[in-house]
Amino acid sequence: MDTRSKILTLESALALEPARPLALVAGLFDVLRTAHARELAGVRSRADAATLMAVVLPDAQAVLSQRARAELVAALRVIDYVVAANDAELDRIAAALAPAAVVRLEDADRVRLRQLIAHVHSRQAR
Repeated sequence: MDTRSKILTLESALALEPARPLALVAGLFDVLRTAHARELAGVRSRADAATLMAVVLPDAQAVLSQRARAELVAALRVIDYVVAANDAELDRIAAALAPAAVVRLEDADRVRLRQLIAHVHSRQAR
């Protein structure tokens, strides 16, 4: 399966009629790590979501492009749909789809990236 088919345009996302309940997870997903997969599975489980949609937000400091990050998230089995969007578009998606849960992960993503950078630097110092 080409997981890129999970990636929707904003218009497609707004018109979607997903299986309910729907959980919406917004994040940066820059340098995807196992912690992301565990956290996304936890969100799906806690929300008892039949559908899990990830919204990949822009970040000027990101290592990867927004499209590349969307493709990485789409490759995760736990994710049903992915949309690359900004904050205003995220609000539109949430209003249109009325998810049972909305989880924001941007702060956690920034912490994970700082931890990864620190880990790489500590390995280089050896």
